[in-house]
Amino acid sequence: MAKEKSEALQQCNRPVTDEAIFKVSKEIVVKFIEVGRLTPTNFDEIFQRVYSTVKRTVRSEDE
Repeated sequence: MAKEKSEALQQCNRPVTDEAIFKVSKEIVVKFIEVGRLTPTNFDEIFQRVYSTVKRTVRSEDE
């Protein structure tokens, strides 16, 4: 039981890859597109803001 708990904690403490940050950001942007909050004219600005926000949030937890 203790070994399983230790393994679970190690999995939670793994560093988040840039690929994972990209995928999460992409999913958020897709949701914005689906609800009509994002258009081709503001895609670049919004994607950069979402990506940097996700990255900043994840990296601040690593410290």
